[in-house]
Amino acid sequence: MKLQTLFFKYQQATLLGIFQPWKILYQHRQLFKMLLKRDITNRTAGTVLGDIWLVLQPALQIIGFWFLLDIVLRVKLPNQVEFVNYFLIGMLLWLFIAEVLTRSLGILREFSGLYQRSIFPLALLPWLSVGLSIILYAIVLFIVTFLLHGGIAASLAMVILISVAIWLIPLCYLLAIIGLFLKDLAQFFPFLITLTMYLTPVMYLPQQLPINLQWLLILNPVADWLVLLHAVTQGTSWELMNIIRPFLYWLLWLAPSWIIFTRAEPQIRELL
Repeated sequence: MKLQTLFFKYQQATLLGIFQPWKILYQHRQLFKMLLKRDITNRTAGTVLGDIWLVLQPALQIIGFWFLLDIVLRVKLPNQVEFVNYFLIGMLLWLFIAEVLTRSLGILREFSGLYQRSIFPLALLPWLSVGLSIILYAIVLFIVTFLLHGGIAASLAMVILISVAIWLIPLCYLLAIIGLFLKDLAQFFPFLITLTMYLTPVMYLPQQLPINLQWLLILNPVADWLVLLHAVTQGTSWELMNIIRPFLYWLLWLAPSWIIFTRAEPQIRELL
């Protein structure tokens, strides 16, 4: 009986984790737009190129990696897969995920001045980790994919990117709280992100990973998203499990992320 009760509560918490963030975003959509505009202004204030830098930053990161791997090291992929095409598209998705997760860790401190002395919907802030990033990377990813593979592939890449953004939302809530209460994680997180990148098929095909390490791809849901992205843009192979695994991970952390955020919310102002 207790097990049934716990399962029922977990189901309820999962449903709240699905719908409540969207409800909060809709209720405070005007405030979100205002904060998004402020975010864009703060990033480009005082620069000559202005808003252009928002698109140039991810593009320059890609160019740096491309020069090292394709021009200097001349990395090649098997099965006649063009490394440049494979790398550019995969790296853009990876940079988007890394930027969203990294910013989520400090999002509550970043905007602490807004809610320390006034009433403010704290549950709206994790959305800002996704908001600007998805706009910027959608533009760059669409242009790159369109130039390399055409309009249909670019449209399908947008579907993947939006799906990844939705998939990241529970993690944004979870990392926002963890980053606030566990400051050491912010110091360790860049190393963790770099390590995860090397364990994700960004610069190599999944089958190139040694057989004894293939289990890492099963535990890494980002690898599944990359497989799906390359499948819709370059026609590489994929499996149904590449969809099922990220979905199961998403369902798994919906409840904990929402419960932890809402229960910690009353202490956030006191901590800062």
